[in-house]
Amino acid sequence: MTAADTGPTVFTVSELNRAARDLLEHSFGLLWVEGEISNLARPRSGHVYFSLKDGDAQVRCALFRNKARLLRVALDDGAQIRVRARVSLYTARGDYQLIVEHAEDAGAGALQRAFEQRRARLDAEGLFAVERKRALPALPARIGVITSATGAAVRDVLSVVSRRYPLGALRLYPVPVQGEAAPPAIVKALMRAGARADCDVILLVRGGGALEDLQAFNDEDVARAIVACPVPVVSGVGHEVDVTIADLAADVRAATPSAAAELVCPDMAARAALLPRSSARLERRMRARLDEARFRLTGLEQRLARQRPQRRLEIAAQRIDEAELRLQRNARSRLAAHRGHLQWIEARLFRVAPARRLAMAEGELAGLSQRLHRAGAARVVAAQRQLGSAVRALHSVSPLQTLERGYAIARDAQGGVLREASTVAVGETVTIDLARGQLDCAVRARHERADPEQ
Repeated sequence: MTAADTGPTVFTVSELNRAARDLLEHSFGLLWVEGEISNLARPRSGHVYFSLKDGDAQVRCALFRNKARLLRVALDDGAQIRVRARVSLYTARGDYQLIVEHAEDAGAGALQRAFEQRRARLDAEGLFAVERKRALPALPARIGVITSATGAAVRDVLSVVSRRYPLGALRLYPVPVQGEAAPPAIVKALMRAGARADCDVILLVRGGGALEDLQAFNDEDVARAIVACPVPVVSGVGHEVDVTIADLAADVRAATPSAAAELVCPDMAARAALLPRSSARLERRMRARLDEARFRLTGLEQRLARQRPQRRLEIAAQRIDEAELRLQRNARSRLAAHRGHLQWIEARLFRVAPARRLAMAEGELAGLSQRLHRAGAARVVAAQRQLGSAVRALHSVSPLQTLERGYAIARDAQGGVLREASTVAVGETVTIDLARGQLDCAVRARHERADPEQ
C-alpha cells in the first residue's frame, strides 16, 4: 500500500468524545475543587446537576443519586462548597464535567479537617492522655478565670460561685476569646497564672458560637500551654455539643462555663444541710468505736487477772533469791577450797626453800669457777712447755741449722733440690742456698760419684 492510498485518521464525534473522556479520566484521579454553586437542578431521577464557579470560570458537575443521599451539606445556589470529584466528559454533548463523590461546606469543612488532624497529632504525642490529668482541689481558696471581661461566661461563673461557694475568691485574667489576638493572649494568661501560683484551679471558659468563633480554643499553642500549666485547668468552652482541643487538653472538661464553675465550687448550702446527719453519723461511729475499745479493754483485764502477773512476779522473785543464796554458798565453798590449796602450795614451797638452794648453787658455782680457772692456767703452762720442747727439737733438725754449719743446698732452674750431678747438664744454671743469701752458678763441669752403698 502506497502513501497515496493511506489517508488521515478520521474519528466520528462519538469516538472523539469517548477518547477525550478516557484521556481525562485517566489523567486525573480524585481531586478537590472549591467554588460557588450556580444553575442547581434536581430532576425527578434524584440526581443533582449544578455548576461550580469562581470569578473567572465555571465547570459543570454531576452528583448521582447514590452519592447525593449520603451528603450532610445543603446544596443551594450561591453556597460555597468543596467537592471531591473525578474529571470526565459527557459524551452526548461533549461537555467537560466533574463527577462528584462527596461535597462539604467550604468554610466549616476546612476547619473541621484541620481540627481532626491537629487532634490526632496531639493525641499521638500524649497531650490528651488520661494518666497525665490532675485531680481538682476539693475546696479551692482561689479560683482563676481566663475569659473575656465583658462576655456572658464571666457573669455565669460569678453567679455560680456567689450561689454555691461564697468562700471562694476569684481572680480574673481578661483575654479576647476569638480572633487572631486570642490564642497568644490565652497562652500568656495561662503562663502568668502558673508563674504567680496564686490560684488553686483555673477556669478557661467562653460562651457558645459558631465553629469559626471557637478557633482560638483549637490552637495548638493554647493546648500546649494548658498541659504545661502547673495549676489544674478546667475548660468550659461553647455549648454542650462543642468540643475543642482545649477541652481535650484540660485536666477536666465541662459542657459550659456554668458547669465548669460548678465542678470546682462545692455547694456549701448542700454541705451545710448534710452537717447534722454527718455529725450524727460521726457520733454513732465514735460511740461504736468506744464501745468496741471498752469491750476489748475488759477482755484484756480479765485475761490479765487470770494470768495473775503479781503472783508470777513473786514466784520469780523467790526463785531469784534462792539462786542468789546457792550462788553465795557455792562461792564460799569454792573460795575455802582454793584457800586450802594455796596453803598446801605455800608449805611445799617453804620446804623446798628455793632461796637457800639458790645460795648453795651460787657457792658451788663459785668453787667450780675457781677450779676451772686453776685448771686452765695449769693447762696453758703445760702447753707452753710442750711447745718450747717441740720448737727446740724442730730447730735441731731444721735445714737452716744445717746451713749454719757451712752446708749449702743446690736447686735447679725449677727450684727442685739437686741430689745427683747427673741430673744437671754442663752450662746449666743452678741456684745455691747458703745460710745467708743465694748464689746463681753456671755448671762448668760435672763429676759423678759412685753410690757408696753399691
